[in-house]
Amino acid sequence: MTRILHVVGGLNRGGAETWLVEVLRNIDRERYSMDFLVHTANPGAYNREVQVRGGRIIPCQDPSHPLSYAIEFGRILATCGPYAVVDSHVHYYSGYVLMLAALGGVPVRIAHSHIDARASETGSGRRRRAYRSLMRSLIRRFATRGLAVSTEAGDDLFGSGWQRSPKWQLEHLGIDLARFETAVEKNSVRAELAIDRAALVNGHVGRFVPQKNHAFLVDVAREVVRREPRAVFLLIGDGPLRSMIEARVAGYSLEKHFVFAGLRPDVPRLMKGAMDLFLFPSHYEGLPLTLLEAQAAGIQSIASDAVSREADVVDGLIVRESLGAPTSRWAERVLKHLGGAAPLPFCVTSPQLAGRSIAASVARLTAAYETPEHAS
Repeated sequence: MTRILHVVGGLNRGGAETWLVEVLRNIDRERYSMDFLVHTANPGAYNREVQVRGGRIIPCQDPSHPLSYAIEFGRILATCGPYAVVDSHVHYYSGYVLMLAALGGVPVRIAHSHIDARASETGSGRRRRAYRSLMRSLIRRFATRGLAVSTEAGDDLFGSGWQRSPKWQLEHLGIDLARFETAVEKNSVRAELAIDRAALVNGHVGRFVPQKNHAFLVDVAREVVRREPRAVFLLIGDGPLRSMIEARVAGYSLEKHFVFAGLRPDVPRLMKGAMDLFLFPSHYEGLPLTLLEAQAAGIQSIASDAVSREADVVDGLIVRESLGAPTSRWAERVLKHLGGAAPLPFCVTSPQLAGRSIAASVARLTAAYETPEHAS
């Protein structure tokens, strides 16, 4: 059996974490075992399921203290291993993780880049720039393979020209398309959310963090509601900025036009049953699974031009707009597409989505686990 240790910040409902749990659901567990080293003592939304499916959750604190972290990491490899693979999903910090894995004798060491964080690093200080440079050099030295979910995510972690080396690979993530094949009764879903049948629903899925740009979305909503009083905005997710966004909505007197649904395990059902349009004004991303899910649900999306175009899979379902454009321009886009085209209930059968299935994703991932020939 191939034993794999995934290194993640935690196991809440983020994009990378959700994908990893889908991998666990679909991987051959007679051939592969998956444990999760997490950088928190707090229980995550997926902890219980991971444990039920045979995965161990192993806290390792504190990453901000490298020496104590190294000691604890080494202890985990010695007592919980041996592991054939360490797959690190903690972006720049993966450099240090993979160095420790190499010192611990782990043969396959993977740096997984899930995000293009360069925009958030603009204007960072000398110390932060030195840290990024050091971590990238450690990744180049100690990773036996690098996997990037988009070209931009690879540019960030692996450097320019990374695709010229077989050590680094573009590896788009996949979703469970079967979850979108189930019929959904739209009126009952909307009733559950206290949304009127006649409402024109704009959906969004994402953590309430600066990256996702909820404040801008609320400003767009203000413009939309002025022209279309039937508009409703359904926000799925949670996070540290949620109360601030709720206050912004209240400040604009838009409470009756917003539904804060919190964390939900049934995003495909809500997309198919409640949403007419999907909004995604992120400042930066890697390759957002929620945009893939919206396409599987057959929903038109309006996304920022900062998001990789490798997320555009089904022809005609994603429209791009600049974050530099005024909110009135975004509102015009929303109004143009709201209710303009019927959802495509059989979009999951699109051959364009076949390569983005979780089965295809798992097959590519396990192939990477079994081929350590690019070791340094």
